[in-house]
Amino acid sequence: MIEKSKNFILKISLFYTILFFVFIAIPTYFYTNLELQNYKNNQDRLLIEYAQKTQRAIYDFNNSKSDTFNFPKSFKFEAILLTKHNKIIYKTKNLKVKQNIEKLTLRVELSPNRLEAKYLIISKNISYKEIYLKILILALSITLFIFISIYLIIKASIEPYKKANEYLDAFFNDAMHELKTPLGVIQLNLEVLEEKQPETKEIKRSMNAVKNLFLVYEDIEYLIKQKSVQYNKEKIDFSSFLSQRVDQFESLTLTKNLKFDLNIQNNIQININRTHLQRVIDNTISNAIKYSFKDSIITIKLEKIEEDKISFSVNNFGETIKNKKTIFNRYYKENHIKGGFGIGLNIVKNICEQNQIEILLSSNEKEGTTFQYIFLI
Repeated sequence: MIEKSKNFILKISLFYTILFFVFIAIPTYFYTNLELQNYKNNQDRLLIEYAQKTQRAIYDFNNSKSDTFNFPKSFKFEAILLTKHNKIIYKTKNLKVKQNIEKLTLRVELSPNRLEAKYLIISKNISYKEIYLKILILALSITLFIFISIYLIIKASIEPYKKANEYLDAFFNDAMHELKTPLGVIQLNLEVLEEKQPETKEIKRSMNAVKNLFLVYEDIEYLIKQKSVQYNKEKIDFSSFLSQRVDQFESLTLTKNLKFDLNIQNNIQININRTHLQRVIDNTISNAIKYSFKDSIITIKLEKIEEDKISFSVNNFGETIKNKKTIFNRYYKENHIKGGFGIGLNIVKNICEQNQIEILLSSNEKEGTTFQYIFLI
């Protein structure tokens, strides 16, 4: 439960962080272009300053009596002096050109001088790597800050609900534990009374009510315990187990005068958890009884359809299911008049997903409603 809660908070935090990042993507794009332009302008300015420095050195040489010209050297710039016929008078060492490097070049026409140089060409290599790195670090820092902030806010906001949920789970767990004993006592006493007065309608109705209560109790108990209890698989005689469960529902069919049509192959073995199998069988059969028309037939089949596949199906005639996709959603009830909590089929779906059981559902007026489960051996 704690692990799922953490994953939920992380997913929500990540979602809002990405959403925020998308919103700031356009401003970041324009900011990056502005930074690149400012950087280039700054490099152009440095290029001009170095060209002016070189021109001053040539001018000072014109006014000096020295025969040696000291060229202003720099490791950042490449300089070339040319005659009016574009012959090289002087050239500094070439700058190394690397990949993704842009080269800025400035060509200046010189005044007459003792060097007889007509043109000065200044070049400089520039790289936008630092700009992109700065933007990347800034974006990552903002993203990390936003993610941590959203994570802490969401975590703090759901903490009260988390505690309330823990208290609620504890309450239901205690309540279910307290209910089990009196339900068992009621059922035991009703069974004794039924043996003494087998034809009493009131006792039969009470027994059916207790059975329905046990079905609801077992579903809720499973919901509470499924996250904390490990349901280990075992080898089960599916045929015998199904027959036993059908016997438990026999009395519930009497009020609507329903009949079971059983087609159960013998000696079908399966490797599954007993509680899981019971929840699938009980919820499917109880729904068939609940939603069947009076005086109709419920067909229950269990057969081996392939070497490694078993089919268990329950068919009944009642109102057709309109929303086949949502019928398995928790708390969804297509017919509110029939009662129930809308949790039975959701439990069945979750169990089938855990055990790789395929669910096939068909519902029409002519053939009725069929829930079919394909088990892998």
